[in-house]
Amino acid sequence: MKPVYPFRRTCKEAAALIIAREDRALPVAERLALRLHLAMCKACPKFERQVLTMRNAMAQWRHYTEGDSEG
Repeated sequence: MKPVYPFRRTCKEAAALIIAREDRALPVAERLALRLHLAMCKACPKFERQVLTMRNAMAQWRHYTEGDSEG
C-alpha cells in the first residue's frame, strides 16, 4: 500500500494552488502544503515568481491606462 502524505503536492498541484491563490485565500492546509512543496522544489518557486511578476505588471498597466484616460 502506498503511504499517504496529506501535505505532499505534485508540481501540477502546486501550480494550481499558486494560480488559485491569485483569486482566493487558501485554507491553512493548502497554504502549508504549498509552502512545503516550494521549500523542496526548484522549479515551482520560479513559476511563483513569474506569476507574481505578471500580477505586478498587470497592476502597473492598469494604473497606466487609468492615468492615460484622464489626461
